[in-house]
Amino acid sequence: MSTDRTTDKTADGTATDDEWADARLAVVGAGVMGTALATLAVGRGLPVLLTDVSEEQLERARGNVRQQLRHARLLGKLPKGPDGELTLSTSYEQLDSAAAVIEAVTETTEAKAEALGGISAAVRPGTLIASNTSAVPVDELAGCTQRPEDVVGTHFMNPPYLIRAVEVIRGPRTGDAAMAALDRLLTALDREAIVVGDGPGFVSNRILMRVINDAARLVAEGRAPAENVDRVFTGCFGHRTGPLATADLIGLDNIVDTLKVLHDRTGDDGYLACDLLLDKVRAGDFGRKTGNGFYSYGGTRA
Repeated sequence: MSTDRTTDKTADGTATDDEWADARLAVVGAGVMGTALATLAVGRGLPVLLTDVSEEQLERARGNVRQQLRHARLLGKLPKGPDGELTLSTSYEQLDSAAAVIEAVTETTEAKAEALGGISAAVRPGTLIASNTSAVPVDELAGCTQRPEDVVGTHFMNPPYLIRAVEVIRGPRTGDAAMAALDRLLTALDREAIVVGDGPGFVSNRILMRVINDAARLVAEGRAPAENVDRVFTGCFGHRTGPLATADLIGLDNIVDTLKVLHDRTGDDGYLACDLLLDKVRAGDFGRKTGNGFYSYGGTRA
């Protein structure tokens, strides 16, 4: 990937904020979302430090970033260049040079708490720490850090290099400086913030996870196959995708993790993952990333 950088406004939409001319964005976690966030940032001309505990995962991420950049540009969703530099690391040692950090580890409280504690200890005071979370309350996560005022929640949709809107969650202790820093970062990434209040699942997943869970229950009951459940949403309601195709895109393992977070914090049994979801996850059928979920990407499984 090219290490050339742009410092001024460019016609093709690459990074324009002088703050990002030389500063790096750090992304912690090289899974599906962390890799896609790195794609978005380098595709917008930002230098990125991508960290993960696994060297093998990082090497896969390097190839996936290249592939995703090509895909996004074929669709006209990212400018043609120049790319930001992508640096890989298995440690937090270089985080003190980051202008901002996005935490994108697995959606479990334990994993996020451990990551955020390490990030907070490694960065300079005042550095924006954005937790990319889909359900865990931001204030709960901020309590795992040394400076809760630097922490804000971001819920990028998958894949973030194709979807401009970002659900932004301001926690009770999130400071004005952190919100301003996030605004500058999202501007550099050409993303649109939708700011909502804190709480389990925020707005998007407080609603969506229940819909997905109920849709899976209907399939398990034999009410309708997965494709017909989805067709009700696409054909009758005008949704771009139905809930079960959306679940496959998110990852059924992530769906089950998110449902657990919601059930633990709300006590609402509507968030207890249905048996069909649990069975698919136990079988390793996570959706698009494994080739099988509610669909087999060539035909329906359910």
